[in-house]
Amino acid sequence: MKHLVPETDLSITPKAAGYYFPAEFATHEATWLSWPHKEASWPGKIDAIFPYYSYFVKKLAQSEKVRINVGSEDMKNFAISQLLNADVNMMSVEFFMHPTNDAWCRDHGPAFLINPNAREKKAVVDWGYNAWGNKYPPFDLDDVIPTLVAQALGLPVYHPGIVMEGGSVEFNGAGTVLTSTCCLLNENRNPHLTQQQIEQFLLDYYGQEQVLWVKEGIVGDDTDGHIDDTVRFVNEDTVITVIEEKKSDENYGLLQTNLRDLGKMRLLNGKQLNIVELPMPDAVVWEDQRLPASYANFYIANRFVIVPTFRSDKDERAIRIIEACFPDREVIGIDSTEIIWGLGSFHCLSQQEPLVGQK
Repeated sequence: MKHLVPETDLSITPKAAGYYFPAEFATHEATWLSWPHKEASWPGKIDAIFPYYSYFVKKLAQSEKVRINVGSEDMKNFAISQLLNADVNMMSVEFFMHPTNDAWCRDHGPAFLINPNAREKKAVVDWGYNAWGNKYPPFDLDDVIPTLVAQALGLPVYHPGIVMEGGSVEFNGAGTVLTSTCCLLNENRNPHLTQQQIEQFLLDYYGQEQVLWVKEGIVGDDTDGHIDDTVRFVNEDTVITVIEEKKSDENYGLLQTNLRDLGKMRLLNGKQLNIVELPMPDAVVWEDQRLPASYANFYIANRFVIVPTFRSDKDERAIRIIEACFPDREVIGIDSTEIIWGLGSFHCLSQQEPLVGQK
């Protein structure tokens, strides 16, 4: 059932209207997912991901609502059977008949903004979506997901008219957005825009005051260097950044460049970033392909932080480091060795919907 969309002045930017994108560690109303169904994303292995994916949903459902986009009644019924097998609390799970091309809801899902003082306290930004530079057509169904979600919830929608993905931006909840030049300045996204123009879109449509840029992504990342595989805010002035400890590894120099960039940055209040170093896992290779395995692709839920693990000797150390950054949440490792064959993990699969009124 679609709700009437409230009348909101869409002629001004969200920032001008007082809306902003909260940090992921702010309180959620729900987590949005798009049920995996595209076998080409996990060639030969899609069936292997469902136990791990369903366990992810199980932990989310203990913490908040889980809202899942599905393409048909058959897909919904299959999803229910998988979730029941994992003993998921189905009272916390809601399904929406929104067909998708793929499962990466971080990138094609809605960007939720809030303004606790507005009549309509929540709004959605529907950025353009082109499957990471036209790499994986078709993507027409994914491109309209944010508007479908907004219609289902009765929320106003902003259409900036440029390409942007949720995995390419990271927020501290205090006016700063962090991103990477290798992704947002790639000619396969918005070749007609300068860096300064892209910055202005980020500020205006995410309701932010400052854009900080790192240069590099990790090897094997087909998104051209999403920030959610490299640097994550854990509070207003602290980031976790991945480093490669083996100097012979391809990622070593790339991640040292990011580390140097972060050390030079200053927040709006003039403070340096607190930087927590997180090791990369041992290289994960499947069919001679280096996969973008990174512990930084964790998802911050209301009660939990879900960390991808990779059957690596470094898994436990990574969890301990992340635990120290989230004293108010339980940090849980879930094996992502099968899921990463799709070139993404738990953060890539999810998009948070904030609870209005809490920062």
